[in-house]
Amino acid sequence: MGNRTETGVVVVGTGFSGLGMAIQLLKDGREDFVVLEKADEVGGTWRDNTYPGCACDIQSHMYSFSFEQNPHWSRSFSPQPEILDYLRGVATKYGLYRFIHFGQEMTGARWDTDEHRWHVTTAGGDEFVARYLVCGVGALHIPQIPQLSGIERFQGKAFHSARWDHDYDLRDKRVAVIGTGASAIQFVPKIAEQVRELRLFQRTPPWIMPKPDRTMPDWAKRLFERVPLAQRVYRDLLYWSLELRAVGFNGDPRIMKIAQKIAKRHIDKSISDPVLRAKLTPDYVMGCKRVLISNDYYPALARDNVDVITDGIAEVTETGIIDKAGVEHEVDAIIYGTGFHVTDAFDDLDIIGAQGTNLGKQWAEQGMQTHLGITVTGYPNLFFLLGPNTGLGHNSVVFMIEQQIRYIAEAMRYVEEHGADAIEVRADTQAQFNADIQRKLAKGIWTRGGCTSWYLDSQGVNRTVWPGFTWRYWLRTRKLEASDFRLHRRAKAVTERRLTASSAG
Repeated sequence: MGNRTETGVVVVGTGFSGLGMAIQLLKDGREDFVVLEKADEVGGTWRDNTYPGCACDIQSHMYSFSFEQNPHWSRSFSPQPEILDYLRGVATKYGLYRFIHFGQEMTGARWDTDEHRWHVTTAGGDEFVARYLVCGVGALHIPQIPQLSGIERFQGKAFHSARWDHDYDLRDKRVAVIGTGASAIQFVPKIAEQVRELRLFQRTPPWIMPKPDRTMPDWAKRLFERVPLAQRVYRDLLYWSLELRAVGFNGDPRIMKIAQKIAKRHIDKSISDPVLRAKLTPDYVMGCKRVLISNDYYPALARDNVDVITDGIAEVTETGIIDKAGVEHEVDAIIYGTGFHVTDAFDDLDIIGAQGTNLGKQWAEQGMQTHLGITVTGYPNLFFLLGPNTGLGHNSVVFMIEQQIRYIAEAMRYVEEHGADAIEVRADTQAQFNADIQRKLAKGIWTRGGCTSWYLDSQGVNRTVWPGFTWRYWLRTRKLEASDFRLHRRAKAVTERRLTASSAG
């Protein structure tokens, strides 16, 4: 029998979302919370992804908390170890470790309508009972392994990029890489220098822009440390330059055509072989899939020991991969750079709402729907961080997280100031929000760009991206609209029964 813990708030996850929420609760004077973390350290996706070359594709001075700026970033786009160190430092500075329960993977949660409490269960059999449940689990934490015929037969080494096997020596090995997304374009250049042969299996080529990365000069670090306002100005400049990219993503083809010309020049400059160049040139509008940035990916593919295969995979054998042209590629190792479960990430999460409905099944059948990516009708006092339709293709998701943690904290205050027990978004409010979002997305490049991407769910609906400027999201979330919600109070008999029980104890 596991342990039972009663608290005010359960926060799930210790990436930017979970840590940010915990800090906001402390700022509000709350210490009645716990943070559940399935691993043994904080960091979320920046703890899990340790593959060679792992780095952020948004500048670190923007991809960080506005209230906790770091003047010591080594580069414009910092590598994974630095981001992980930053998150550890934040957790230490704010004293968050005493609230975190490591090795506690949430397996489900049930709303008790009588008690107006969430009963959260973990893989270890423990139970946490809380008034509020905040899910900051993120979308990039469940690796997606492709369903390939014969995949289980392979006798060599196989692993996903998010579960990198650092004990396996790739030197002088024949390696197959499946996938050409954001992770692959970072690790392929690093391993191409070590392996004897690299077979890169590409289904769809990504659009790749040059990466404006540089070492941060010492004078800039000293300036940012001594004059925090200077770093604030630099961050603001980054924010607005990134924000301009939303114009192209949201339906202005002229912007994307200019960007495509830059990307095509990037290919031409690095790849002299016309056959390889044709393989690497996308046939869809830029922005339909995630736009990537790299300076070393194309040069790596031009190496003599690298071959890009676009014929598709027929099956995996004990010793390698047979492509759909019938060619067998014998390899010692297969590395999956195939991304994560995003639009179906919650399918197996057992969250039971006020009417006994299962959120995972509901979303699997009807598509993920929330209000502002934060609240769900039928699930009182449940909040999501970076929930559906709050991901970004153009700016820092940390900006979105900060708006959400502030909004959630306001919702909690609103409940308590009105002597209520729970808050629930109205069904019509949620329906209107989703109708507006999908109408805007229909005009965007993700829908009209001529490709299939992980932004879309199994029905082809974009449940991932926020369509438009992030400052518009700031406007929508800066104040909780009371008319969007219903407050719930426990039945008097239940309240009295609890009071009697507590006085008797």
